[in-house]
Amino acid sequence: MNICLKLGIVLLGSAVGLSSCKDQVVDPNANPIVFPTSKVSFSQHVQPLFQSRCAFTGCHAGSYPTAGLDLSSPAYNNLMNHQPRLVISGTSNNSLLIERLDGRIAPQMPFNATPINANQLAGMKKWIDEGAQNN
Repeated sequence: MNICLKLGIVLLGSAVGLSSCKDQVVDPNANPIVFPTSKVSFSQHVQPLFQSRCAFTGCHAGSYPTAGLDLSSPAYNNLMNHQPRLVISGTSNNSLLIERLDGRIAPQMPFNATPINANQLAGMKKWIDEGAQNN
């Protein structure tokens, strides 16, 4: 993805994100999602993380989800078919989703909330590196 396109995505995401998710209150320690070191499951790990940290009205759920990305269950097709492409199967380091989660692209997600923990970030990367399967 070229730098101009990434910058455009950042600016659009920032403008949309600033007005939508800032009032969400999420306790990241309430029932934390723990990812394994391999064989990460979308249904057992990724979707529950989205449900607990992202899929709220005004963020990535409801009638007008931020950036047009609805992460409420089931989210797999919404995530994988979103434009711009958020997940590049097999290459987590080049996936826009990971760049948002680890803060390389602002605003870091989840917006205006405690970032996901190291285990969850590593698990999301592992899921993508293992092929981002819907399992």
